[in-house]
Amino acid sequence: MASLSHELGIDLGTLNTRIVEGKDILLQEPTIVAILLDELKLVEIGKSALNMMGRVPENIEVIRPMRFGVIAEYEITENFLREMVRMVTGRMLLFRPKLMITVPFGITSVERRAVYEAGLGAGSRDVYLIQQPLAGAIGIDLPIGAPTGNMIICLGGGTSQAAVLAMHSLVSAETSRVAGLELDEAIISFVRRKFGLIIGQPTAEQLKIQIGAALPKDNPQSMQIQGQDQVSGLPRPATITTDDIVEALQTPLENIAGTIRRVLEKTPPELISDIIDRGVALCGGTALLAGIDRYLTASLGIPAYLVDNPTTCVAEGASRAFSMIDVLSRSLPSKT
Repeated sequence: MASLSHELGIDLGTLNTRIVEGKDILLQEPTIVAILLDELKLVEIGKSALNMMGRVPENIEVIRPMRFGVIAEYEITENFLREMVRMVTGRMLLFRPKLMITVPFGITSVERRAVYEAGLGAGSRDVYLIQQPLAGAIGIDLPIGAPTGNMIICLGGGTSQAAVLAMHSLVSAETSRVAGLELDEAIISFVRRKFGLIIGQPTAEQLKIQIGAALPKDNPQSMQIQGQDQVSGLPRPATITTDDIVEALQTPLENIAGTIRRVLEKTPPELISDIIDRGVALCGGTALLAGIDRYLTASLGIPAYLVDNPTTCVAEGASRAFSMIDVLSRSLPSKT
């Protein structure tokens, strides 16, 4: 019998939030809000708020309410999530929706409880939590129900997570806070050190997306940016190349590879042989960095490949999890 209420899979990420119902991607918005400081009132959310970053008067602040994959500003996150849900369901509902919200592996009970209560506060009648690696594995159709090893690496904006799965459960996993935002910070530090320029996170992200890579390219690109001279304080241009970004990202990328190695070290040998045969699946926005699959393949000695739906598979898996709730019940994290 079909459900009379919406069943929404929500990937509530540090940088982006995605909502999926069934096979339909209903919403993709940046996890960011602009608030009026005097009244703590939401002015804009999502893309509109992102466009205001660095361009607002003193009485308005642009805030990312999620940090390292968990809630940093509870009331703001609850209001943001409520507006996101209303955007896809409408305001007049006969039945309140059910939510399956993704959370990073290994977060504390307090952090889990905050996500659960934010879901209830957003107007849900039932809230379930699911670890992002498990949701991602479901979203890319890994055969996690079999007694064989499958590995997925979720490279997001706030966290990098590596996990080995079998029998609908996480066998070994680890979460690192070295992720997309840390890559941006590495670029900011490099540009300041080499070029004497101060740039912001949006500029660093543009460099990473447009000309960035994990390994040197045969045809390196370049991009001209405007920054603030750290001595004079005046605007000054600089031309940044792909090789510059590759050099800037080596330390955080090695930290990510170290996290994955630790998970492999904790994995039973029988499952390791399965992973070597099948390879390692890469998902998340940071997995779109050019050459990161080849970088991890060389670093781990195991083939790594980018999945077909890297940015949406976690939300898609959360949505599909409703139909698997019976077999997943022992694997889903507690709400308290």
